[in-house]
Amino acid sequence: MSKSTTEVKADEAKGSKSFSIPQTAPLIIFLLAMVLFFSITSEYFLDIENFKNILVALAVTGIVCVPGTFLMIAGHVDLSVGSAAAVSGMILAQTVNSKGIATGLAVCLVFGLVLGVINGFFVTIVGVNSLITTLGGLATLYGVALLAGNGQTVMMFGFEWLGTAQPLSIPLPIIIFAGLAIIGIVTLRRTSYGRSLYAIGANANAARVVGIRSNRILFITFVLSSVSAALAGAVLASQLSAGDPNAAKGLELEVVTAIVLGGASLAGGRGTLLGTVLGLVVIQVLNNGLILLDVPSFWQRIAQGILLIAAVSFDQIRQKIVSQKG
Repeated sequence: MSKSTTEVKADEAKGSKSFSIPQTAPLIIFLLAMVLFFSITSEYFLDIENFKNILVALAVTGIVCVPGTFLMIAGHVDLSVGSAAAVSGMILAQTVNSKGIATGLAVCLVFGLVLGVINGFFVTIVGVNSLITTLGGLATLYGVALLAGNGQTVMMFGFEWLGTAQPLSIPLPIIIFAGLAIIGIVTLRRTSYGRSLYAIGANANAARVVGIRSNRILFITFVLSSVSAALAGAVLASQLSAGDPNAAKGLELEVVTAIVLGGASLAGGRGTLLGTVLGLVVIQVLNNGLILLDVPSFWQRIAQGILLIAAVSFDQIRQKIVSQKG
């Protein structure tokens, strides 16, 4: 039986307030424990420049996490963002070298726009599951990234400022992410678009019954996700001064892990950007600490995988407890 308008709105309110102390307390405790541990084991961890490094790494992933959180709240996921960022970086490097910075950045973002339209079309018009659509995109785009440079890195000249500039001593990627995060928070809390995302995730059928244009909203959100992946790819290419087909490998894992760690549900209807930011901080502090301790890089992937499994397991247990109480 479909939910009434009142019930849908109640689900929206519940989801938008899901960043609560009881829910996030274990994550905060884990973060504080990591900070204490790495502070003791590495003399460089508490250095201000190291904190900047953490925030810059967080910002690149965070750019993609903003619309990624929107999608998960609505009950969908975009797994193509890593490959999309890699292709965007390759396109940017090749175009900047031949046509200039403005044209290169424009082509890069247009590519993200077109990719988002394609993903949105298959999910909302054709009706293909978003997981399958974007998983196919992940594999296809990774191949495209390799083909774009014949498997090689493409050097880029004169476009380092996007990834390395520090206006007011604050790295530009951090400023970009902070701006997008603020816009995202306001969007989720204060706009009909944000409220509609919660309603779609809580009960897509009920959302349609009360007049929410679910397909249009999801289409827009997939476009935002791909454009943000293109922007993240541009920032990465700028930092490297090159387009690298492997630069954003695993980005989709970091994005999903951060969002789920922050309290969003894979089933939809719940999540906040503040929670996602907390999840991002946990991941990047862990990655940074492991690097400072000279732990092999593959352990970072193992740690992220364990974090993702733990977060999803916690979410499933919580849903069972709630359903039993209900």
